[in-house]
Amino acid sequence: MLLLFGPAGVPNSSKRRDTISGIITVKELGLDCMEIEFVQGVRMKENYARKVRQVANELNIKLSVHAPYFINLNAKEKRKVEESKRRILESVRIGYICGAKDIVFHAAYYLKEDKDIVYRNVKSRLNEILKEIESYNVTLRVETTGKVTQFGDLDEVIRLCQELDKVMPCIDFAHIHARTHSMNSYDEFKYILEKVENHLGNEALKNFHGHISGIEYGKSGEKRHLNLKESDMKYEDLIKVLKEFNVSGLLIIESPNLEEDALMLKKLYLENI
Repeated sequence: MLLLFGPAGVPNSSKRRDTISGIITVKELGLDCMEIEFVQGVRMKENYARKVRQVANELNIKLSVHAPYFINLNAKEKRKVEESKRRILESVRIGYICGAKDIVFHAAYYLKEDKDIVYRNVKSRLNEILKEIESYNVTLRVETTGKVTQFGDLDEVIRLCQELDKVMPCIDFAHIHARTHSMNSYDEFKYILEKVENHLGNEALKNFHGHISGIEYGKSGEKRHLNLKESDMKYEDLIKVLKEFNVSGLLIIESPNLEEDALMLKKLYLENI
């Protein structure tokens, strides 16, 4: 299986903004996948989700889901923790009906707490979620985050995936770059993939889920996404490394121009493959 390329959400060129129209546009563009963006809340109804699954299957477009941004499994208030868990559970439920196998989310904020305590809180609450989704054939994808205030550096994400079943990483290369002010070269991309493979096995590269975009960042990390050619992201080096490691799975493009960068990266990937 080759690496699949697609946008985070409905392509900009889609005449209609609904998910099914987005999937159809993805196919027409010659792209392979799409991440359904539940980032402002899971508002999709079950009947529509079933239609999404049918259309995606007919067009052979792979789907993933990004859960709402309003998740903090390290919140101090029990109500906020429960609401965070519910948002992940709803993303799993509706995403599964859509046919998505990967449910991506930002796990938590540090809130100036000790990182070990935050890790234990996140792991414990993810364990509770996992018990509720045993019947769903999905993978929870903990995303590497772009701000130093957010739980989710590469080591934390890999450790969680080692210690919990049905949990794997979503490697956001732009976030790692913004957070570290490094990790943006051929050798550093190799380091990331080697680390994932060494700790999680080759299956983590054969069933990969990643994000890429240009990114503007400052002292505290991510500020906003940029189009790749307007940023310092060394995306050509990244594509070269992904090919060398025979990575397969989904690469979701989060640049503002969405499908333009997705098509550019797919073209680069297919050259001399």
